[in-house]
Amino acid sequence: MKNYNRWAALILLLAGALGISVMAKPASVTPDDPLLAAKQEWSLVGGDPGDTHYSSSSQIDTQSVKSLGAAWVSKKFEDGATSRVIPVVKDGLMFLTAGTRVYALDPTSGQVIWTYQSASGSGVAPGPTDLGAFAYSAFARENALPNNEGVAAGDGKVFVGVTTGHVIALDEKTGKVAWNHTISYEPPRSMAPQVSAAPIYADGIVFCNLESDEAYVGLAIALDGKDGHELWRFHTIPAPGEPGHETWPQNSNSWQMGASNIWHPAAVDPDLGLVFYGTGSADPIQGGELRPGNNLYTNSVLALDIKTGKLRWYYQLTHHDIWDTDIAIPLALYNAQVNGRTRKGVAAMRADGYLFLLDRETGKPLIPTQERPVIQSSLSKTSPTQPYPVGGESVLVSGENSNCAEWKDKIPAGFVLSCSAFTPSTLDPANVLAPSVGVRVQPMSFDPQTGYFYVQGAAGLAWRRRAKDPYFFLNGAHVPGLSKLSYTSLAAIDSRTDKVVWEKQLPPAAGLGSGGMLSTAGGLVFHRREDGTLDAYDAKTGDVLWKFQIGYVGSSATPMSYEIDGQQYIAMIAGSEVWSFRLGGSIPPRPAPRMPAPSDSGFVGPIADADSIAAASVMQMNWVNSVRYYIDDYSVNPYRIRVKAGTPVTFGNNGSETHEFAAVDGSWTTGPLSPDMTVTLTFDKPGSYTYICKKHPWTYGQIIVVDKSTSGASGAGGSAPGSQGSFADQAARGKAAYAQSCSGCHMADLSGNGQAAPPVAGTDFLAHWQGRTAGDLFDKIRTTMPTGNPASLNKETYLNIVAYLLQVNEVPAAKELNEDTLKAISLSK
Repeated sequence: MKNYNRWAALILLLAGALGISVMAKPASVTPDDPLLAAKQEWSLVGGDPGDTHYSSSSQIDTQSVKSLGAAWVSKKFEDGATSRVIPVVKDGLMFLTAGTRVYALDPTSGQVIWTYQSASGSGVAPGPTDLGAFAYSAFARENALPNNEGVAAGDGKVFVGVTTGHVIALDEKTGKVAWNHTISYEPPRSMAPQVSAAPIYADGIVFCNLESDEAYVGLAIALDGKDGHELWRFHTIPAPGEPGHETWPQNSNSWQMGASNIWHPAAVDPDLGLVFYGTGSADPIQGGELRPGNNLYTNSVLALDIKTGKLRWYYQLTHHDIWDTDIAIPLALYNAQVNGRTRKGVAAMRADGYLFLLDRETGKPLIPTQERPVIQSSLSKTSPTQPYPVGGESVLVSGENSNCAEWKDKIPAGFVLSCSAFTPSTLDPANVLAPSVGVRVQPMSFDPQTGYFYVQGAAGLAWRRRAKDPYFFLNGAHVPGLSKLSYTSLAAIDSRTDKVVWEKQLPPAAGLGSGGMLSTAGGLVFHRREDGTLDAYDAKTGDVLWKFQIGYVGSSATPMSYEIDGQQYIAMIAGSEVWSFRLGGSIPPRPAPRMPAPSDSGFVGPIADADSIAAASVMQMNWVNSVRYYIDDYSVNPYRIRVKAGTPVTFGNNGSETHEFAAVDGSWTTGPLSPDMTVTLTFDKPGSYTYICKKHPWTYGQIIVVDKSTSGASGAGGSAPGSQGSFADQAARGKAAYAQSCSGCHMADLSGNGQAAPPVAGTDFLAHWQGRTAGDLFDKIRTTMPTGNPASLNKETYLNIVAYLLQVNEVPAAKELNEDTLKAISLSK
């Protein structure tokens, strides 16, 4: 297979030098364009096979939107389930997944027509012989869940991807199982692979993809829509003897665990006979020294033949990725005019906010690209260059010409700032902050009328440090005040120039997440904000024309549109309900949720009631079939503690280097602490004390001293909130269970790992669960967690984990939890 990247860039750069126009303009919209079919129906999560998230309905426009109102709100989902999927509408029914169930609703009223519960054992369970070498347990079959990415509808069926690696087709009118196909995978895995995105149905074929919590090789699969039998499969990393394998080490099997997972739905062009996938990063993410080379086909756009699955072309957006810059939002297909003729394009957004526009017939760039030098790391074997669109602009502040004006002179003391998103993670220096790669998860939209792509991203900074262990991924770290320097960016990018036309900066979505983009022929762009509002923007200018408060925060759902009986609707999921809007809708907005106040100190994360602090923390991470441990010398444990005034606090050094803790105001110091040394200090005055390690001034911690009479703090006569009697023991057991089953995704400090694994402590977590009870939380995690093996823990373990989450979030609980007492505990603070 031939790589067009370099030759395409040279050809287009030469064309520019000769004065030949290569700029594109949007093609005319034609009623029979299969990529713009979403009007009466929205049968795929992206609206159409091209995944444009565009509706050709124009009834709701820039003038009439003023009278847009809520038409109906669905009944809450069963078992306290929440959902972030995009509903689909086909043949007069709306389909979606939430928790253990697939729902069919009446799209004019929200009434439930039927449900299918995959975890009840009612489905057709695949037999062990269907799985080849993978030992598929009966327990896993009975507890399979629909994935949280949505479904596809077509040919009288609803196609559902399941977390245990099979695809189910349901009769759209009755919810009865039509067929159930289990996708085999070699080599065997200890955890079931998951269908990682919503299936896509086009041209009689169901396109889907697999990933696993274990790092192997990503897989694209095509199934026959009639009976589910497999048509072809494509591994996203080439094996020995296949073109592209030479970009992996020839003296190791690193390619076999190289990942290159496909996280998002396929985009399909039936006329060209091509299906397009965007691939993810290589594993181990920061251990580039284990896999020198460009590591194909990671971080790439792949064009596969619909009938055979053979690779037609590819384009790699990041060579030898060590930054997690995978193609983290869905591709979008669009048409453009170039030099007087129609060109079929495919748009791919890199996680640093640069949009790559390619000819989908050939893979050659429609906007020229060039390879540019980037910062190097000899340890991580970085690529000398990375591709950039010529003249293109990032929707984030991460371009190579950025002066970091957003953050200059604002970063915490002890850190230095690098202005490139391609700043490598290093061991030395260990105090570098650089722009984060924040265009992830939420889909963009293409409007053929304006020729603009609409996209959202999170602009912020990341601590670029790594572990000595190449398999250990240091994702997230304690940098006080860093969250205050981030924001959400909504932007329109012109497909003719690859430049940002307009941009809106919103408060940071953080772990709560906000939805993707929907554009319509009415000249509108709809977007769901993290504060609970659904907004409508003028597609040309970005001006806000309409707002509606749903009263729910924490949802990352994306709006969609459909028509029934000549009436256009805008619909989206908000947590445990579906909301649908039309002109003249009369359901009033809900009160805005009361958001917990952010920390004035800039510190985030749980506060431990403890009277000892240790230099260096032992961190753990799940890796394939093992748990890896790492001693982090640049952290303290606990990061934040609370004590009563007059309580002695012991500082110890569990690390391998000398540390000296000192208040940032210079009021106290522990003096140098060699390994295994301890020093005890007493804090008599209530207040908040921020301290650093003088030798490593980027290592921060916080001590909160409260009055002696305060309940719920460490010290003589005090105890942690909710620690009465057996609750404390229950929370302690929950802490151990969390470390084993939850910390791999939600992190050891409960800070989360992006929108896919949000924080479970602090402001973001409490905002997400406003208005709900601990019983709702229990129902949520016992039916859907851990990811990849849901409902695999016993009831007591789930209760213990909830007790631990209540304790760290300071939600009062007077006694040991059970299913009845949980319902009486409000999570609102």
